[in-house]
Amino acid sequence: MSDRATQSKAALGKGTRVTGKSRDRLQSQLKKQYEAGASIRSLARSTGRSYGFIHNVLVESHVQLRSRGGANRRKGVGK
Repeated sequence: MSDRATQSKAALGKGTRVTGKSRDRLQSQLKKQYEAGASIRSLARSTGRSYGFIHNVLVESHVQLRSRGGANRRKGVGK
């Protein structure tokens, strides 16, 4: 893990409130990383926060969220 991710994880202890300027900084960092292709799950893992927290921060920062990846389920032919 990089030093920056370790510092970020330490500064964002699980369950601590992130408000004010620190939340603004976090929003811009997460927005930049998400728009560069990082997934919400990878951002959650690297920051030590939950998927829901990251999702909410991205929504607050007006990020256009990507649709879910993976194959779509399809009914078999003739069924």
